Amino acid sequence: MIIENLLEKATDIIIGGGMAYTFMKAEGGKIGNSLCEDDRLQTALDLLKTAEEKNVCIHLPSDSVIADKIDAKAFTSTAPSNNIPDGWLGLDIGPNACDQFVNVINKSKTILWNGPMGVFEIAKFQHGTKTIATAIAAVTQKGAFSLVGGGDSVSAINQFGFANKVSYVSTGGGALLEYFEGKTLPGIAAIQE
Repeated sequence: MIIENLLEKATDIIIGGGMAYTFMKAEGGKIGNSLCEDDRLQTALDLLKTAEEKNVCIHLPSDSVIADKIDAKAFTSTAPSNNIPDGWLGLDIGPNACDQFVNVINKSKTILWNGPMGVFEIAKFQHGTKTIATAIAAVTQKGAFSLVGGGDSVSAINQFGFANKVSYVSTGGGALLEYFEGKTLPGIAAIQE
């Protein structure tokens, strides 16, 4: 898993999007109908414990934009990410989480971005992802190194017009993530021999 490997290299890890709700539920939070990998709840708790032991700060969104369905015409509101009412689901990070995550990004010198903050394909759920893209582009212009990988992240960075404002956009599909998971890639292995 990529997060486990990043715990050896990172000082801060931001977890947004659907993955955040697995962590919220693992910690006893109420996530309504939000995306959750129930078979990963213990893994989430283990990662949080390991992060604490390694002095790595995992940042989860304090609040979420919630909706009654995944639809452009959905009713929306905001709620603490760990207290989403039944029948609602988290579809973007909320305004406080945007501020929280931008503060982390502003202090970063090297950034790996994989994964949007919400269902950015629908306009009312793209604010969080666009905020993160904007922040990464801004710190890159100030000298940080930014690497964007993963299909959804690449789509988002292109959709918002920031592809030429980050250091590198990976078009290698899952290879970038496999590399950060610690797997040996055939092309790199061949070069090293």
